[in-house]
Amino acid sequence: MSDYDVPRGIDVLRVFCGPDGRHGNALGVVRDGSSHPDEASRQLLARRLGFSETVFVDDPERGHVDIHTPGLRLPFAGRPLVGTAWLLDLEVLELAVGDVFARQDGEFTWITARPEWVPPRTLQQYASAAEVEALPGPPPGEGWLYVWAWEDEAAGRVRARAFPRRGDAIVEDEATGAAALLLSARLGRALNITQGRGSQILTAPAPDGTVEVGGRVLMAVRG
Repeated sequence: MSDYDVPRGIDVLRVFCGPDGRHGNALGVVRDGSSHPDEASRQLLARRLGFSETVFVDDPERGHVDIHTPGLRLPFAGRPLVGTAWLLDLEVLELAVGDVFARQDGEFTWITARPEWVPPRTLQQYASAAEVEALPGPPPGEGWLYVWAWEDEAAGRVRARAFPRRGDAIVEDEATGAAALLLSARLGRALNITQGRGSQILTAPAPDGTVEVGGRVLMAVRG
């Protein structure tokens, strides 16, 4: 499906929008997860929708959610949780890996998570932001790749792009919370990341090893 042409009952959010409200990565949220009760039907819908991730809400009060890409189920993903926390106005989201705490701070929604929850990612540093921007597509290779470069190292400003390279229809991910979380943990500092065409992701590592990931969320389609 394109242009957010989705069935009734599915909200479409744009998560990690830029300061001007543009860009962000589309997220499908199925508010009533019981409408797709088994993994096969959920995977079929996620593939049909074609978003990088689709969230199925199994318990809106407890924040129990299930996350699918067009090709697989994910134990954790940052952007879907930021979007769902904003949509449901929750302080805790329940996943099999653990509880994810969320908070609202003005125009930003934040989640707190642990780097070890993130599926494997390769983080590859480039010499300049211009090199990252000039990439015509995914570099050769296999596996999930996050390419990044400093725009302003002193200020913690990063330019990044993400390439899932997992064989589905998602060639490039516009904005990715999990990869940003890993980069912030590796560098041990707060980051202001511009990703894709102009999405913005903020991070802040904590002394206990967790990392906060935050950004703007806007409603694109109310289902």
